[in-house]
Amino acid sequence: MKALAFDKNGLNNLKYVDYKDPSVGQHDVLIKVKLAGVNPVDYYTIEALKVNPIPHIPGVEFAGEVVKVGEHVRSVRPGDRVTIYGRIFDGTCDMCMSGYETVCRSGGRVGVDANGGVAEYISLEEKYVFRLPESYSWELGASLTVAGLTAYHSLKEANLRPGETVVVFGASGNTGIFIVQLAKKFGAKVVAVSRKKWLKDFGADLVVDYNEVEEKVKEVTNGKMADVVVNSLGEKFWEKSFSVVGIRGKLVTFGTLLGAEVKVNLSQLYSKHISILGVNRGNRKDFVELLELCKDCKVKTWKIFDLKDGVEAVKSLFNEDRDGRIFIGNK
Repeated sequence: MKALAFDKNGLNNLKYVDYKDPSVGQHDVLIKVKLAGVNPVDYYTIEALKVNPIPHIPGVEFAGEVVKVGEHVRSVRPGDRVTIYGRIFDGTCDMCMSGYETVCRSGGRVGVDANGGVAEYISLEEKYVFRLPESYSWELGASLTVAGLTAYHSLKEANLRPGETVVVFGASGNTGIFIVQLAKKFGAKVVAVSRKKWLKDFGADLVVDYNEVEEKVKEVTNGKMADVVVNSLGEKFWEKSFSVVGIRGKLVTFGTLLGAEVKVNLSQLYSKHISILGVNRGNRKDFVELLELCKDCKVKTWKIFDLKDGVEAVKSLFNEDRDGRIFIGNK
């Protein structure tokens, strides 16, 4: 089969190659990948992360059609449209037993600790494969594994309630788009920090520029400030996001695209009873709930690249003109 793969870290080592066809065990599902989402995780995987196997196929988000199933597979059959739960888990550790497969003691990630979906085909154990509702586009199906699931899990962890105000930094990004839509489903008032006015079409009540966010949040909350602030970008927006959290508010973070090292004003933290929550995708229960909840979710697509042009697709993550998601498709 054809795939994008690298034998050592570095984007310059990512190549469009012939790769050995995946095998299908008794509990496995062979998927023809229709569309893969390009995620910052893929860039870090290629550039710096320790991966397995080598040569390695990246791609943490994808959806496709079942081609073949092992003899013990019961939940899907050939022809089914599917998406995947991308956290590798053993099912036996204390985290898994408590329903937190996303932080399995011996877990990992499809696309990092196992081959990913930037290829014509991939074989996965049945427990990672979920039917994609017929009404879901391939773009949506290829966005749920990381972007959609992280957004949903983060709002659940923050215990976002109807009537509360959530401020979203990075609102026009892969995950931010889902945060905006899902927060509205939770019944919250959503302030999107972005210059992209199209976020109003995704449910944002207010779209504000970075430079005016404190003033606008104070205005719409009558001085109370935000109940929940989501920072999916990291260091660059840390101080600003911290400044708009209200008393007993929560600051949720899960991304470091714009830096990982931050400073925390401890007096502000404890005097306002602020909670800082780090989240990491979500568990399988979250994923099943998301598949039901996201029937009317939308994805803004910027470009779809052919598999052979996948290197350019990854590079485009940092294109200043990017306005929406990047995908890699198989014809």
